[in-house]
Amino acid sequence: MEAQAQGLLETEPLQGRDEDAVASADFSSMLSEEEKQELKAELVQLEDEITTLRQVLSAKERHLVEIKQKLGMNLMNELKQNFSKSWHDMQTTTAYKKTHETLSHAGQKATAAFSNVGTAISKKFGDMRSHSIGYSIRHSISMPAMRNSPTFKSFEERVETTVTSLKVFFRRRSYEEAKEE
Repeated sequence: MEAQAQGLLETEPLQGRDEDAVASADFSSMLSEEEKQELKAELVQLEDEITTLRQVLSAKERHLVEIKQKLGMNLMNELKQNFSKSWHDMQTTTAYKKTHETLSHAGQKATAAFSNVGTAISKKFGDMRSHSIGYSIRHSISMPAMRNSPTFKSFEERVETTVTSLKVFFRRRSYEEAKEE
């Protein structure tokens, strides 16, 4: 019989519908008049305390606004300060420093590469001008012929080499960062 009685007891926590049933149950008939009076008094006291706490909180919020006004702090200033602090915090992170360093290094490499390309183009165009003697490039070489010229092939190879170097650099850098994390 005890095994059957134990099977009737649930060990699971109350579910939403169970809580609703308990909340709607009328336990007042199980309480004595004295207990009811005590609970009513406690209820009134709790409601009074809550009202008092709300009033105190409201007064403190007003005081806070007054102090901020006296200090010249307003919403816009607070937003600026929060943004400045957040920006500073972000700049001091390891990830930001690594990214900044990587991009700076890549920028330097790209600048050097473009400088080399520009120098090569200028030199090749200078060579073409010296060979053309009085003719413009437009009149002396057609586009297909120019693409097949040794000068263009050399330029194309330098650009491809530069692009490949940059790709390898960025892949290597990404791999190193992933390893560190």
